[in-house]
Amino acid sequence: MRYSFTGKGITVGDSLKQKTTDKLDRLSKFIPENSEVFVTFTQIKSENKVEVTVPLKKHTLRAEVTGMDIQTVLDQVADILEKQLHKFKSRLNRKAKIDPNFREELSAYLAPASDEDYDDDEAENAVVIKRSKKFALKPMDAEEAVMNMELLGHSFFVFRNMESDEVNVVYRRNDNAYGLIEPEY
Repeated sequence: MRYSFTGKGITVGDSLKQKTTDKLDRLSKFIPENSEVFVTFTQIKSENKVEVTVPLKKHTLRAEVTGMDIQTVLDQVADILEKQLHKFKSRLNRKAKIDPNFREELSAYLAPASDEDYDDDEAENAVVIKRSKKFALKPMDAEEAVMNMELLGHSFFVFRNMESDEVNVVYRRNDNAYGLIEPEY
């Protein structure tokens, strides 16, 4: 894995880089060797925030943790990423058991590993959709979509953008600002 470090309000020294690579190297047996790992350290008052992003083919793994002790934060980030990889690998393995042609594609997603690495109960990692909803996508602008989202009390809202005639999503960010997701083809 190739690491790319960024510091915002903090100097990323060699010792911090070494601690981070030591923690995240345990994921290397599941991620292809040529993968890029983006690590961002942010100092917010007395707290440290660590964001790790690992782009894979067609998927992205991401974890973000904030805390006082950088060592604890790094442990938590590594644990979150390992759980994400665990679920992802289990789903891919289930798909490979159902579709033999998919077995060959499996290596493009993750580094080859034995089935023993993630041989969990399939029911534990199964995706369960508890509720499904259908609704008409009304053309509107992003500001009107935010207003509708707030009126409904939701954290996101799907709408048809009247300018581009594309399906977009507005969402409330953790910093209480708003975000807009537009498809890119």
